[in-house]
Amino acid sequence: MPFIPASDPAAESGSGNSGSGAGSPHISTAAADLVEARDRLLATGNRGGHRLDAPALRHALVDLFDFWLTAKGAEVGVKPGSGFSIVAVGGLGRREMLPYSDLDLILLHDNLPDAQVSEVADAIWYPLWDAHIKLDHSVRTVPQALRVAGDDMTAALGLLEARHIAGDEDLSGLLIGGVRRQWRADIRSRFGDLVAQTHARWRRSGDIAHRAEPDLKHGRGGLRDVQLLGALAIGQLTDQVPGLRPDSPGAGLSTAYTRILDIRTELHRISGRAREQLQAQDADEIGAALRIGDRFELARSVSDCARTITYSVDVGLRTAGNTLPRRGLSRLRRNPVRRPLDEGVVEHLGEVVLARGAVPAKDPGLVLRVASASARTGMPISAATLARLADTAPELREPWPPEALNDLLVLLETGHHMLAPIEALDRTGLWGRLMPEWGAVRDLPPRDAMHTWTVDRHLVETAAYASALTTEVSRPDLLVLGALIHDIGKGRGGDHSIVGAELAVQIGRRLGLPADDVEVLSQLVRHHLLLPIAATRRDPDDPRTVQSIVDATDGNPELLELLGALSEADSKATGPGVWSDWKASLIANLVRRGCAQMEGRLPAPPEPLSETQLAAARAGQIAVEIAPAIEPVRGGTDRHTFRVTMIAPDGPGVLSKMAGVLALAGLRSLSATVQGDSGSAVNSFIVVPLFGDPPAVGLLRQQLISVLSGSPADLRSKLDAKERQTAVPVASRGDGERPGVPALFAQASPKVTWTEGPDGAAIVGVRADDRVGLLSRVAAAIERAGGDIVWARAQTRGAAVIDAFCLAGPYPGEEMRSRMAHEILAAVPGLPPKPVAATDADDPDQDWNRGEAAVPIG
Repeated sequence: MPFIPASDPAAESGSGNSGSGAGSPHISTAAADLVEARDRLLATGNRGGHRLDAPALRHALVDLFDFWLTAKGAEVGVKPGSGFSIVAVGGLGRREMLPYSDLDLILLHDNLPDAQVSEVADAIWYPLWDAHIKLDHSVRTVPQALRVAGDDMTAALGLLEARHIAGDEDLSGLLIGGVRRQWRADIRSRFGDLVAQTHARWRRSGDIAHRAEPDLKHGRGGLRDVQLLGALAIGQLTDQVPGLRPDSPGAGLSTAYTRILDIRTELHRISGRAREQLQAQDADEIGAALRIGDRFELARSVSDCARTITYSVDVGLRTAGNTLPRRGLSRLRRNPVRRPLDEGVVEHLGEVVLARGAVPAKDPGLVLRVASASARTGMPISAATLARLADTAPELREPWPPEALNDLLVLLETGHHMLAPIEALDRTGLWGRLMPEWGAVRDLPPRDAMHTWTVDRHLVETAAYASALTTEVSRPDLLVLGALIHDIGKGRGGDHSIVGAELAVQIGRRLGLPADDVEVLSQLVRHHLLLPIAATRRDPDDPRTVQSIVDATDGNPELLELLGALSEADSKATGPGVWSDWKASLIANLVRRGCAQMEGRLPAPPEPLSETQLAAARAGQIAVEIAPAIEPVRGGTDRHTFRVTMIAPDGPGVLSKMAGVLALAGLRSLSATVQGDSGSAVNSFIVVPLFGDPPAVGLLRQQLISVLSGSPADLRSKLDAKERQTAVPVASRGDGERPGVPALFAQASPKVTWTEGPDGAAIVGVRADDRVGLLSRVAAAIERAGGDIVWARAQTRGAAVIDAFCLAGPYPGEEMRSRMAHEILAAVPGLPPKPVAATDADDPDQDWNRGEAAVPIG
């Protein structure tokens, strides 16, 4: 502690066990008795020879030091009414004295003569120094201590935990009450410095939950963070135990704090000194002493507790920031509005909260809509919202409705933006309801030193890296789902790939996947190590290696493609240096050679038109139909999903205009089938309203007539305006607002492919992240480049779009393909393009996203 009085030579002599008082006339054998008593407590517990557990040891040490200081104080005149008092801060102040922690003491006096103060201070400090007890000390008057607390953040935080030990209790009360009043009065101006100091401490000490040898006291998720919450609670900015129920993982903040404190207590006792870093050499003994298990079980317990504390302090800091009054011009603004994000989900004060009309008890899918909205916008979920959902939201029925699966895919396709909402769901018990299998891998430490993360965090990290590869595969939904559960079989005994494949069947059926997709998902988990092993442990040029891969994947090129992308995501999520250009080239070569032995699959044309649709088309009228959808891709019906069929005279731009009408009406397209007959376009769309119910059929028809008579430029302008409305301005705690964040984060580089059909027609494939009116924009881009769309199939899986457009006429030349690809890429969101791969440079029919400029969202 920084309480070193400049006027006191005795205090300036230092602290710790330097023995600087040797030979002083103030030395007392009582200090040696104190050390002997402490050593007996550490050895046997001094209670019938039984070893004290960690909490009992701390309580005994507090009693021991309180007794010694009270007796010593009375001996040297520190008594009630004496004008002196002894105040403890730190561990003794919190009644959490550890075996070898510093003794943090303040000798308060009521402006007494220096000689008298020096005599009393020497009489207390010197015996402790002589006994080699580490001592942080100061001698202050109350005004001096308050000035120090006002100037030094660390001193202020320490004094907030002050406790009277001996002497004049009223004098101690003046300090303790004064520090707390001063803290509450100054917290508005000091909050920024407090947050900056906290972040600096985290950078120095690291994250306890994912560190091999964590700093239990100063690391993120450690004891200092809980004490920080106490300081915020004293400042009346937040609750001391924010946002967690006792039955949540980690059993709540109090239990997590006590467990970390118990581990630190045993670390002191076993190492025989004040150590804050939990080292591997002590872990087994500490785990045995606390009856936790071996070092792996201890690491799992530490991770669990640290993540609970981290979640709590994040909520506390956020709540405190929102509680502070506005400053400057921001005080003149109107109260923050509640901006809609999804059905039943709004933004308020920079957090995702429930809409006033939301009823979680009747809306099982609300949890996933809240999480996906948080990931899409980058805003945290309100702790009150999480608590309400944990208390009232029912579990999703099995199989999940298509909407819930789609919201899960949106969440998983937002890259590393998903980490915070998934962690929040997990800490509050909601993620375990969605994924009951998660409990076996939660906080499970890795057995391999290459792994950076716990198993559960590794799974989420893998899904985050996989989201950047969704345009590289034909089934982005299965890629991110496979990434999320590829190691779900760990922690259960046996081969985790085999166990995980069985669990994948269970999970896939619960999510509502079709049987064929469940089988692919299971095989993806079963063989997720197939390509890395073949590439690094076998001869990749041996035809038998390639044949073994083809056999293992049952000749399914879609599965092999998914395995290649999963291998990359898994390696990147493992740790630094696991994925390299050398490994990437080996796996890419195996995937390419394996697919060459398999039969390619062309996009299938749509099903023939029904008799009703043919009759409407031949009538040459403009018609719109809306009905509840039965979506064959995922199975089942859902009252929130609708099929919209539009019929109108065919011509340039009809598809883009129809799709644009849906986007302007707030209907998000999940899939589309584009056909025609007798000079009419007959296009069917599976849509989900962003909010509420779809508009009336008559209103949609009038909008379609209006858009058909307008220009493509007018439609683009309207779509741009609609997209700007979906950007969520996140209020900052300053004098302005940050720019709006997009409704979806672009994670993967867009991709345009060309395939020649059996009749020589060109099929244009588009893979990209979604945006408002994307189907309309892409169709318009094809038409601007001179393409005539004969039929199309469009699918949106989560936030990933997979479209195929069949063009009339002969297969286009390279110049037209390049021009059309450029137009398409200008219409889709994306990241900077990837470098040209050596294997693709010579083939003009490869991916047209390479070397093209991508357009960011918004």
